Amino acid sequence: MKKTLNIDQALLDEAKSSCGATSDTDTVRLGLEALVRRAAFQRLRALRGSDLRARDVPRRREPQPRKSRAA
Repeated sequence: MKKTLNIDQALLDEAKSSCGATSDTDTVRLGLEALVRRAAFQRLRALRGSDLRARDVPRRREPQPRKSRAA
């Protein structure tokens, strides 16, 4: 999809060099993906502690292999 965007050239150049993108399109795509990821994290973080009836979930740990003693 084509869109016309007015983006500050200095900001775009700085973003491109920061993320290692090779094109303006890749820079914008990576920036939008990061924005969506951050928004999802913020929504998930807002739910922390919201269920008052929630119980602790027991953690499952793998048994540690026993080290054999050398005589």
